[in-house]
Amino acid sequence: MTGTLTATLALLVWGAAPASAGGPTSVLLVSPESMETASLYYSDKDYGELGQLLDSRSTGTREKPSEADLAAARQVNVTWMAHDVTPWRLDQIFPVDDGRDVWIRTASDLDRPTNGSWHRADHPTELRALLKGLGLMGKASADTAAKAAEATEAAEATEATPARATRSGHPTDWWWALPGAAAGAVLALILRPYVARLPMDRLRRGEPGPRQELRDV
Repeated sequence: MTGTLTATLALLVWGAAPASAGGPTSVLLVSPESMETASLYYSDKDYGELGQLLDSRSTGTREKPSEADLAAARQVNVTWMAHDVTPWRLDQIFPVDDGRDVWIRTASDLDRPTNGSWHRADHPTELRALLKGLGLMGKASADTAAKAAEATEAAEATEATPARATRSGHPTDWWWALPGAAAGAVLALILRPYVARLPMDRLRRGEPGPRQELRDV
């Protein structure tokens, strides 16, 4: 009986899943561009495959890759959960549209936002196929596309606005001079009749007060 109990206990311990000991149990995947989500449990086949595809033999680098490599790439956020409630690791996947590279940023210390390292996926084709199979590689949503278009138009309008330099050296739009010019024109029309009534010799000499003339009687 003792031998039977020992063998049974050994089988239970050997066959227990790692999650029962308090390890990772689930993962949440989110594609902000296409507004698609997916989730996997530790017992799913894709769960283990995803972990293997995100890991790399290389040590990675702390420096972010050039913006040219990520300018045309979508982003997929992968959050690994412990006990289904506590995030303990974050992978940010950037599959470039041309299909050559897939950049991954991995951070395990989520209390420090600057913590993390970058590396290229060892098997980008397989990783891209897995993400597509999970429904995370769809087209950009209408809201996302509209916001991107509005941001682009705003940036182009700002660059195209004409400006000039004032005496203080700060750029000023040319149309600020229009109110001053209009006010000067109106003032000139109002004062013109009064100026025309003044004697020309008084205007030229500019001497105030009445003038007297002495005559020999």
